Amino acid sequence: MIENFTLTRLSLDAVIKPFDCANEQLNGFLFDDAKNHVKLLLAVTYILESEEETIAYFSVLNDSIRIEDTTKNHFKKIIKILPFKKRYKSHPAVKVGRFAVNHKYQGQRIGSELMDYIKGYFLDNNKTGCRFITLDAENNERTIKFYQKNGFDFLTTKDEGEENRLMFFDLIYFSAR
Repeated sequence: MIENFTLTRLSLDAVIKPFDCANEQLNGFLFDDAKNHVKLLLAVTYILESEEETIAYFSVLNDSIRIEDTTKNHFKKIIKILPFKKRYKSHPAVKVGRFAVNHKYQGQRIGSELMDYIKGYFLDNNKTGCRFITLDAENNERTIKFYQKNGFDFLTTKDEGEENRLMFFDLIYFSAR
């Protein structure tokens, strides 16, 4: 489905087409903050669009999984899968900072296709030397279910009652597909 649209990296002079994902924070980021994040080298935003409107967008930035961000059991699970004798206190990751699909297109697998695109993008020639994708998922049943369906797992239990849940995906499993 996403191949029917154009995916471009947001530039400072881009005109952002109409978009509404039914979440004011995510709408606001796209229209008010995304270009500033690009300008300040904080995050890069990619926009999926048709000729008339923005279908979806996501922003990515550098991150890491640090031992202090996890519970001991979760971090042990992560380091067990790494074959190194020397254990690091953090592991490189890319963070999906914002991820939103226009409400007209939700439920049509566009979000899952974009997640697969992101996974593949960072595996293709291993552009940034990262093993994991992280994100702060809005802590509601629909959002959590979406990310779990796309292979993400919780990084900790410390944030169960918080507004957002820290989740991760191990890219090695996607590359084995």
